[in-house]
Amino acid sequence: MADPLPSGRFSGREAFLQLVRDALACAAHEGWREIIMSDASFEDWPLRERSVVESLQAWSTSGRHMVLLASSYEEVIRLHPRFVSWRQTWGHILDCRLARTVARTDFPSAIWSQQWFMYRVDPQHSTGVCGTERERLIALKESLDETIRNSSPGFAASTLGL
Repeated sequence: MADPLPSGRFSGREAFLQLVRDALACAAHEGWREIIMSDASFEDWPLRERSVVESLQAWSTSGRHMVLLASSYEEVIRLHPRFVSWRQTWGHILDCRLARTVARTDFPSAIWSQQWFMYRVDPQHSTGVCGTERERLIALKESLDETIRNSSPGFAASTLGL
């Protein structure tokens, strides 16, 4: 990836979608060790796209870890079959968490890594901020960690039945 990820404000659905695509491609290219993705439902994320799942596949190597944090995974299962299939294969590096005590309107919509972050301040209008500022990275991580601490496992990699 030749271009670094942007810093600053973003606005609009297309800008948000492109940031998610670019972040995951960058994660694969640069070998980010840890990623947290958080959203109430992930319904408007581009997780169904082939290029996004290809980036996740390229990122998925030994020593990597991702936390997915949501209030519900129903939309992920319904809308993102490619991602669900990837999740089944790579369940050992993906920790899916349910945070049902956070209201959907207050749920953090973000991507966090040690290198870069994206935070949608207003998910309805897809406006937010992204960048590498250390203070914002730390503040977002602390906020996400608090939500993770108050969550429980969810979205199993496979369902076992009799």
